[in-house]
Amino acid sequence: MSQRRRQWGDQPRAPDVVELRVHGVSGADPTVILDQAQVRQVAGDGSGGFHRAARSDADSPDGVTLEAYRWGDLPSGTVGRTLAMVFLLPFMLSNVAVWMRPTGHRRADWVSVLCRLLALNLTVLYVVSIAGVALDLLAWRCLGAARCRGPFDSMAGLDGRHVGQRLAVLALVPLAAIAILRLLGTRRSGPADNPLWAVEPLVHRLRAIHVAAALAVLNVVLLTARRAGGATFGTTLLLALSAAVLLACVGLLAVPGMIDRAATARTATWTARTAGVVAAGLSVATLVIVAGDRRAWLPAAGLPGYGGIAGAALFGQMALLVLLSGVVLWHHGRVGSRSALPGGLGAAVLAAFAVGLTGALSAGLVYQTGDLLGGYRGDGGPPLPYRWTLLAFFLHVVAAVLLCGAMSVVSLRRRRRAAAAITARDFPVVPPEAVGRLRLTTKTIAQARFTEWLGLLAATYAALAVVGLATSLVGGTGRDPEELTRQLFGLPAGAVQMGLSGGSYLLAALLVTLLAGGVFAYRTAWFRRHVGILWDLGTFWPRAAHPFAPPSYADRAVPELADRISQLTERHVGVLLCGHSHGSALLALAVLRLPPRVRQRVALLTYGSPLDRLYARLFPAYLNEEVLREVGERVEWRWLNLWRDTDPVGGWVFAAHRPGDPPPDPADPAGQVDRRLRDPPDLLPAPGERSAPPLRGHHPGECDSEFRAAVRELAERLRGRS
Repeated sequence: MSQRRRQWGDQPRAPDVVELRVHGVSGADPTVILDQAQVRQVAGDGSGGFHRAARSDADSPDGVTLEAYRWGDLPSGTVGRTLAMVFLLPFMLSNVAVWMRPTGHRRADWVSVLCRLLALNLTVLYVVSIAGVALDLLAWRCLGAARCRGPFDSMAGLDGRHVGQRLAVLALVPLAAIAILRLLGTRRSGPADNPLWAVEPLVHRLRAIHVAAALAVLNVVLLTARRAGGATFGTTLLLALSAAVLLACVGLLAVPGMIDRAATARTATWTARTAGVVAAGLSVATLVIVAGDRRAWLPAAGLPGYGGIAGAALFGQMALLVLLSGVVLWHHGRVGSRSALPGGLGAAVLAAFAVGLTGALSAGLVYQTGDLLGGYRGDGGPPLPYRWTLLAFFLHVVAAVLLCGAMSVVSLRRRRRAAAAITARDFPVVPPEAVGRLRLTTKTIAQARFTEWLGLLAATYAALAVVGLATSLVGGTGRDPEELTRQLFGLPAGAVQMGLSGGSYLLAALLVTLLAGGVFAYRTAWFRRHVGILWDLGTFWPRAAHPFAPPSYADRAVPELADRISQLTERHVGVLLCGHSHGSALLALAVLRLPPRVRQRVALLTYGSPLDRLYARLFPAYLNEEVLREVGERVEWRWLNLWRDTDPVGGWVFAAHRPGDPPPDPADPAGQVDRRLRDPPDLLPAPGERSAPPLRGHHPGECDSEFRAAVRELAERLRGRS
């Protein structure tokens, strides 16, 4: 028995209730969570573990044992992994988008199809852009048609080789990039025997499809260039087979439910694996034929056919995004709006971010590398599709900034009016010396209420996908952007060049920001609290659209929480689960995994929780009101949710209960869950205090009197069951 106590961290005479605290996104130190100078780890490891106070007599004054679960390092862990997430950011965004699909079987299926096709397109464009550097810029231009700056004009003696040999050797660069993606796709973050999400077989199928498509599109680039100088039976056959593999990959994703449903899973798995094997064989044959073909190649400034392939990939990307935006906007218009991002609208928004980032990064890679090496001198610059994409990125960023600014100004009056009504009910009598404090409170509430406008902002941003589609269509005509704008709008060539330069500088700034964010989010706790939120939220969801996205840490965190709760209930009267912000979502999912005998001895306290305000709107098919009510029923409605009007993230789960609102229905237990905390409690300092109570906003506040009162109430309800 003593050995089990040491393993679980229990004391020989432990109190009857354990208060298990789970922090929100961006991590927190256990000493801060527990408000103790010294803590000890009682379970878990360095990435995620359970901690208690180092002193056995340092328990809570409310008669409960304090314990904290720290999961903050699971999404990042090391600098290398964090930086990998920076480079895989577009893949991560496209993967989260599929989880934002709306309710309704048919619409959800089509949103899933479009999200997965977009994810496949991101992989294809990734390969095409690297092929642009290795094959078009280095093998064709620097070592042939144009001379780059040294030493790239004579790389390892390749400048004296035949064109086909140069292409075959430098094709190893995109092949290595595909291999790296394949390696990244095998990573796991959760236990193999007790996962939260049963998606691993789906990940295997998606990985095979993406690798097969990546190899096939590389074959198409090489074979198209070879056939431009004269087609042969071998090159035509290989090109046709590579195109067939690419179409098979698209077909597997385009049929709703083909790779998801149990009835077709076996066929989809076999087809995906076969496509991968065939694509690998075709790649070997393509390299052999290209390297051994001594015939003359078509003289051209750039790799023949490459611009058309890049343009087709970019156009397909924008066409899919417009279709996805149309589906979710149509659904959004039918179901109406309650709050931020309803009806699966988030899928279009995140997909737009993923597409914009991928296109910009691809164009920037080709554009900046060419300028650095001097490979585009005297031949009109990089391929036209990338020039149009970089211009579209600049226009999109400018439009988005103007849109956010306009929305902030337009909504400001209404947000201030609503905030003033709230503070007027909270503080009906305001002394003259508290007017400034009241004004600050009203301003803070007005800022927090901008979240309610995110739905309209997201809908407008999703509609901006038309900008990218228009530039892709115009770029497909083969017209130079400077020439076309001069003819249509009379703008000087310098205006377009300014846009291209602006897009290039914006992209460089974005890359520096992402890299710095990846490093500082790991090394600096303050920076991680503000920037690391993106990684924590993005890697929460498993890989259901893009197999090369970072793996889900929830596969470990939620089962680990459920196991720990089960262990604690065997040694204690009850366990009070306290979840702040995203920690409330982890605990809600853990509650759904608990067996009935454990749930009877569990209570739930959430605070600053985005479960309804954001998550039920962002992920309506998974964290909706029905699921939240099931969580309440599982714990027999021993659930309290604390929220503040000054919080821009958290909110009520079932009802606001503001002063003046109708009383809750006594027959509905969900009406008793939410408790609004007036923030600040008062505008003036309490007797004996020098300063007024601070505005708490999204701050956890485990030491606040309202929080401790909720802990005591739920602990007594647990004790009443013993």
